[in-house]
Amino acid sequence: MNSRARVVKAINFDYPDRPPISHAILPIAQLTYGKELDAILSQTHEDFGWEFLSDLKKDDFPALYRAGENYDSFGTLWSGTEWGICGIPQKCPFEDWSNYENYEWPDFTVAPPKTRLYSGHMAGKSDNYYSRGGWIVFFEQAQQLRGFNNLMMDLAMRTKEVYQLLDDLLEFNLRYIDKWLYWNYDGLHFADDWGTQRDLMISPDMWREFFKPAYKKMFEKVIDAGVDVHFHSDGNIIEIMPDLLDIGVKVLNCQNSLIGLEKLKKDFAGKICFRTDLDRQKVMVLGSPEDVKKHIQETFTYLGSKKGGVIACGEIGVDTPLDNIRTMYDTFMNFKF
Repeated sequence: MNSRARVVKAINFDYPDRPPISHAILPIAQLTYGKELDAILSQTHEDFGWEFLSDLKKDDFPALYRAGENYDSFGTLWSGTEWGICGIPQKCPFEDWSNYENYEWPDFTVAPPKTRLYSGHMAGKSDNYYSRGGWIVFFEQAQQLRGFNNLMMDLAMRTKEVYQLLDDLLEFNLRYIDKWLYWNYDGLHFADDWGTQRDLMISPDMWREFFKPAYKKMFEKVIDAGVDVHFHSDGNIIEIMPDLLDIGVKVLNCQNSLIGLEKLKKDFAGKICFRTDLDRQKVMVLGSPEDVKKHIQETFTYLGSKKGGVIACGEIGVDTPLDNIRTMYDTFMNFKF
């Protein structure tokens, strides 16, 4: 079974030979571990075309992963302490609304097939690999344009300006999605961190009022093109997971251990494919290799089955020990339900 067939079968609950593997390696980990990490990866068969990606170069980093102060294409000023670690927005284009009417939205080009994208996804469709493009944000982009505190106050007060911002940002994203769809991907990846350790950042009702309709429009465009919707969100997002399924998310990357494996198994296993997020707060960084192996086996057993429903993934940061990384991939490669 080739990689593309393995992923398609896992997503559609059609009996893959094993859970497909997807890398989630932070740039700082690649820079820090270098050849030691490369040696581990060389023994791992990843199923989304990682081998087509060129070597990581600092010049490829977007503004948010650069050291020092750097503007991105939207005009947001980022401040980073170190290359490869996500920085913090320091200045946003719409800290006040005075410049809004004259603002020019950027016009991104999308990389042609088999060229590196900073998010670690392969461009273009392949017969052998499942091609997943994008890393399309909406809530987070609104924060970076307006500022987090300002945006939250706008939403609470339902200012006329926030409706305009979200409408215009949606139109921008729809144009951007069209560019990704031109290359005939298997899946497109959307991402917005919606949760804290305990709950959503806004009420579920407010989320459904402001954001669910926008996601629905974006996802419909993708689904109508015959492309799978992948979605990532950190934090406890249990209250909006039924909504995400309702509007077409097919693969979900959420913090499984934070939300609770028992809860996810009871309400969602078999209904959606999980791109697993191994416990990167405790087990992956503080546990032993044996703890890592046991955690993976438990996660896969709760969330998936022989029919599928699991994509094997664990984020690798600079604080993830090499022995745990090695054990993670060895367990991925040899896991059987």
